[in-house]
Amino acid sequence: MVPFAIAGVQIHVPAMKSNIETVIHKLDITMARFPWVQMVLFSELALCGPVPKDPVTLPGEAEHALQAAAAKHGVWLIPGSIFEKGADGKLYNTALVINPQGEVIARYRKMFPFRPYEAHVAAGTEFCIFDVPEVGRFGLSICYDIWFPETTRTLTAAGVEVLLHPVLTSTIDRHVEMAIARATAAQFQCYVFDINGLDAGGVGQSCVIDPAGTVLYEAAGQEEVIPIEVDLRYVRRQRETGVRGLGQVLKGFRDRDVDFRVYDRAAGVDAYLHTLGPLEMPSRGSRAGLDAAIPGSASTPGEAAVPAGVAAPAGGKVSHG
Repeated sequence: MVPFAIAGVQIHVPAMKSNIETVIHKLDITMARFPWVQMVLFSELALCGPVPKDPVTLPGEAEHALQAAAAKHGVWLIPGSIFEKGADGKLYNTALVINPQGEVIARYRKMFPFRPYEAHVAAGTEFCIFDVPEVGRFGLSICYDIWFPETTRTLTAAGVEVLLHPVLTSTIDRHVEMAIARATAAQFQCYVFDINGLDAGGVGQSCVIDPAGTVLYEAAGQEEVIPIEVDLRYVRRQRETGVRGLGQVLKGFRDRDVDFRVYDRAAGVDAYLHTLGPLEMPSRGSRAGLDAAIPGSASTPGEAAVPAGVAAPAGGKVSHG
């Protein structure tokens, strides 16, 4: 085993002003208390809060300050994310990966902004995968990305063993997100560091989950530093022998007998999705979905409508088992 310790840092995040000095200060405190930590991860938008008041350009002054802080302590630093004004004029939610030499080795733009609430944020299209020499392979996703398992599947199919997942969740669905984080760890046999903020930055409850889906730690609602030493041999063992000697999920997917045509936008198998209304905020008194036709109701009673390209089983009925 090559020991590798990651600290998730759950801190207060204000709105409407820069939080970069605070993040650097908390990094100093973390390294003073836990000098054996080798990577530090903050929450989504920990650098600026949830209101895109003054988006930055990258590279720039903010990034340079964070680079210097990482180099000072000789640690890998993922300082949450920041609103970035891209060269194309669009607004992105962008996370940095800075190595112990203070070099920016990756900038990851959130793929799934929380639309329709974040309709003003453009989506990134490039995955973030990086290697820590002699340790293992790491991947980065941001908050709502994890609700779309295709993101983690793509990362783990490329060998990612630790999913770094900064979030900003201040809403009542935090427990749902925590359940998804735990399922993700088991489903893809990887460590998940799911780090939330406080105040404008979230409701806390950051958690760390191992590749068997076991919660190693769950924070409460105050500032905390969560230092966890990971053993990536455990990931590799689980992927070869199965979760607790049982499901070999990654190999099972690799050896699958089916290709999923739902990912072919022209196949027509997602016809039902196109019957749903626009991606927009609910309005007061809305009856959206309540008066919608029952799927398959245009067919013979007891039968379901079959989308184009999907073969019905014998008898013409669609099995839901």
